[in-house]
Amino acid sequence: MSAEPEKTSGNSELPKAPGLLRSSGVVGVMTMLSRVLGLVRDMVIARYFGAGAGADAFFVAFKIPNFLRRLFAEGAFSQAFVPVLSSYREQQSVDEVRGLVNAVAGSLGLVLLGVTLVAMLGAPLLTAVFAPGFLGDDLKFALASDMLRITFPYLLLISLTAFAGGILNSYDRFAIPAFTPVLLNLAMIGAAIFLTPLMDTPVMALAWGVFIAGALQLFFQLPFLMRLGLLPRPRVDYRHEGVRRILKLMVPALFGVSVSQINLLLDTVLASFLQTGSVSWLYYSDRLSELPLGVFGIAIATVILPSLSRKHAAASADQFAATLDWAVRAVLLIGVPAAIALGLLAEPLIATLFHYGEVTDRDVAMSAQSLRAYSAGLLAFMLIKVLAPGFFAREDTSTPVKIGIIAMIANMVFNLALIFPLAHAGLALATSLSAWLNAWLLWRGLRKEGAWQSQSGWPRFLAQLVFANATLVAIILYLQPPVGQWLTAGGLQRSADMALLVAAGVGGYFVALALAGVRVRHFRQR
Repeated sequence: MSAEPEKTSGNSELPKAPGLLRSSGVVGVMTMLSRVLGLVRDMVIARYFGAGAGADAFFVAFKIPNFLRRLFAEGAFSQAFVPVLSSYREQQSVDEVRGLVNAVAGSLGLVLLGVTLVAMLGAPLLTAVFAPGFLGDDLKFALASDMLRITFPYLLLISLTAFAGGILNSYDRFAIPAFTPVLLNLAMIGAAIFLTPLMDTPVMALAWGVFIAGALQLFFQLPFLMRLGLLPRPRVDYRHEGVRRILKLMVPALFGVSVSQINLLLDTVLASFLQTGSVSWLYYSDRLSELPLGVFGIAIATVILPSLSRKHAAASADQFAATLDWAVRAVLLIGVPAAIALGLLAEPLIATLFHYGEVTDRDVAMSAQSLRAYSAGLLAFMLIKVLAPGFFAREDTSTPVKIGIIAMIANMVFNLALIFPLAHAGLALATSLSAWLNAWLLWRGLRKEGAWQSQSGWPRFLAQLVFANATLVAIILYLQPPVGQWLTAGGLQRSADMALLVAAGVGGYFVALALAGVRVRHFRQR
């Protein structure tokens, strides 16, 4: 017999959840480890494959299942599953919670298996749809199609991993799901270094690394589900009440929470028509912009969704609004300086991380253009991550889907307007502009419905934020060497200069916050 999961409030009092600040910190630290290793992974890929045809083909083959993962597993499914599971935990018995987990595991697994088999058979068609610009290049098209057959099963494996992570997050076990992506980076780094020499087509090693990573991530989480007593025994049951609720919430949620991912994929489609290297430039710059988004934005969103869901189930409207307000302030505290730093340090960051091996000076300059464009929308991306759960926790998916459709249409208009004068950087800027529209509409909707209510102290907090960020800008402008020096310096010198800039900027920013009166206790909330 497996161990019993923690009692639900249907039978007894729930255990106290850890503080949101502490839980966000745990997720942030784990995610930071994953993102740093992700940058190491991209440095290895850049060194081995640069921004040529092989790299472009792999990034398309990886982006298709990765996009569906974010859209489906970590997007729509998680946003629908966690509130329903939290509701069961709050209001139903342990056996009913276990029944929900079993039914979801069987139903989800069967659908994913079917989708994976169809996608592997139709890999050339998928490549033509997601990278139509490759149709004129037989080498890139064939390579991307072959790699897609290997990478697509990652969607099946990582979606089941997200399912397991959703259970762990609902029971406040945040560290394990947050650590799991580290295994993806380790597997791909190992594949690039050790499998590349064994392959007739070296870049194929990366595709096998993705497949191996998916299996590692899934099996890593299973022992922790067993300890909770919630290791699934899959049972296909689409008529289960909880499964039907999840499916009902998922369909509109596909648009509501993942619009930014759809926009990024549209960027890849359009970039495939541009000069060789455009897909890679967007990839490298997007990876850098995702570092603060993943470490802080997604960390906060991961923690607040179960909390908001429980507060909604317990009809605690005041605490619900206070939690959303806390999340927005936390995002501003980190998102504003991160966006400023990415914009001011675009070339130095790209050069320090990727200017090795096959990556040229021109690749650095072109990637920096799109990084600046993405940095303009970084704060909006982070706000979307914490505002969307305000709807999903209340099982309202119709409002985000309307907002998502508006933002997607706007993104396409911006793409067509900006791609001609700005090429790949125009695609990145269009994504940022549509993200701001999305974030503003989400905020306005929450405010109208009374789910988000401004708490006290906002004018003082904004003044403190302006002072600290002005200090950050002054430090960066004073210490930053000329761009040419970053391109000609050796790797160790670039790393030392960047470490100095980061340490001085981060230290100066938080000292300025302290001088302005911001204290850690101001962000403690249960």
